[in-house]
Formats: sequence, structure tokens, C-alpha cells
Amino acid sequence: MTPTPKTIQIFLPGGDPRGLRVAEITTRIVQVIEVPRTRLDEFSRMPESGQVGVYFLFGADESGADLQVYIGQTGDLRARLASHGTKKVFWQRALVLISRTNSLTQTHALFLEWHCLKLATEAGRYRVENGNAGSKPHTPAPLEADCLEIFETGGILLATLGFPVFDPLARGASRADEVFQCTAAGANGRGVLTDDGFVVLKGSVGRRANVPSIQGTPSERFRASLVEAGVMREEGEKVIFEKDHLFGSPSMAAVALLGRSANGWESWKAKDGRTLDEVKRRAAPS
Repeated sequence: MTPTPKTIQIFLPGGDPRGLRVAEITTRIVQVIEVPRTRLDEFSRMPESGQVGVYFLFGADESGADLQVYIGQTGDLRARLASHGTKKVFWQRALVLISRTNSLTQTHALFLEWHCLKLATEAGRYRVENGNAGSKPHTPAPLEADCLEIFETGGILLATLGFPVFDPLARGASRADEVFQCTAAGANGRGVLTDDGFVVLKGSVGRRANVPSIQGTPSERFRASLVEAGVMREEGEKVIFEKDHLFGSPSMAAVALLGRSANGWESWKAKDGRTLDEVKRRAAPS
């Protein structure tokens, strides 16, 4: 389905753009409230915290290589988030999906939790801390239609706030002309430039060894963190990407593959031999 224009309103209850944020599409009843872990007490004083809702706990390791999410539902957001504030250590921000009219029921929440877990797992952008999504709960057809509409709105709002948990990393990877290669001795990587950064695709092969010039540097520690997080697997003299992984730049993606400093705009090339720079930057209209 082709995206259509939308107006999204973001309200700052405390006036702080890094504090609580309430997002909504102005013509719909769904809201998503972003709650920093340090602001749970402020959220607990909001009337919305007593509602039925679906919630997402987002976190990452220190390197940023392992993005994590836990998805749940509850009839009392205030109590549930307070519990997770003391028992779950990985998360930094909670996002809660509610209805502005307080019309979500437990049946809505159970179906939405299952559906969100299923699609977040399929997208693979975050490591889902719940495990599997379980079985689909029984939901009458009219209620399921409502839930799917709520989900669509919630997904847009989550992405707008910076958490595109349902968006696959490499949506363009099915088009051969959008896939770039990085090849060198012992390395053969495939990747895609996206709106978020550069994605190295699952199955890409890199060099395990680091050249002397990056040993003991942040680049070496960065590569080690990718192995520790399960992004790359060591096998003999190679590292193999276990899943699609997003990097902030083509150069960081090239460093991960090659074990040396690299200009990713020159190292990644299209099938016709043109560099990523030639295809994406020099070809861009002025």
C-alpha cells in the first residue's frame, strides 16, 4: 500500500523534548506515549497510566549493536511499568499504545500484543526479548479488524518517535539494482543503503583478522562487540553475518567486513562497478 500524507501531533506534557512525549494522528483515537525510564513517576501521575494498553520496552547494549524490545499488554499500565522498572534492567524507554477514548479492551490488547510480537520478530530490526509470539488469541472478526487499524496507526507513531520496530531493515534488498557489494581478500559482503543508514545483509562474509593499524582502537572493539552481540559469527578465518544489521554509515559497515579502515562510499559497489558514491551521491540532483 502506498503511504499517504498524514498530520501527526506531538505533545510535550512537561515541555521537555527528551521527556514524556505524546504522539497522535489528529484524525484518529490512538495515542502512543513515550516514557523515559527516569520519568516513570511523571507518567504514573497521568490519567492515561491507569488504562488498558500495549507497551514496548526499548533498550540496547553499550555498543548499540544489539537493539532490544520487550512487548506486553496490561489492564494497568501504571502498575506494570513500575514493576518492569525494578525487575527488567535492559530498557531505557517505554512506549505505550492507548486509546484517547479509553476504549481498548483486554481482548484488543491480547490480539495487539500477539500481532506486534509476530511482526516485530519477522522484521528483525530489534531482538525481541519475549521469545516467540505464541498462538493467535481468539478474536471476533469485527474486533480483529479494529485491532489491525489500531496497529497500523500505532506502527506509524512508533516510527515517528524513532522506534520503527515493525519495519524490515532492508526493504529494498529484493531489487538487485539496490544491492551493493564490498569485496576484498577474504571478504564478500552485500548491503543496501536505506533511510536509516547502511544495512549489511545476512550471509555476508568478512575477514576475521584485524590489520595492525586498528588493533587496540575503537574499530577493533566495535568489531568484537558485533561478535559478542551475535550479529557476526566467527568461522575459521572469516566472520559471517547471522542477520541483517544496520550501521550508521557505509564506512562503518565496510570496517566491520574488512577489519581495516575504509571509505564505505568507495568500497561498496553496484553490479556494474560504480561506487556507492557514484550511484547515490554524485547522481543526486543538485
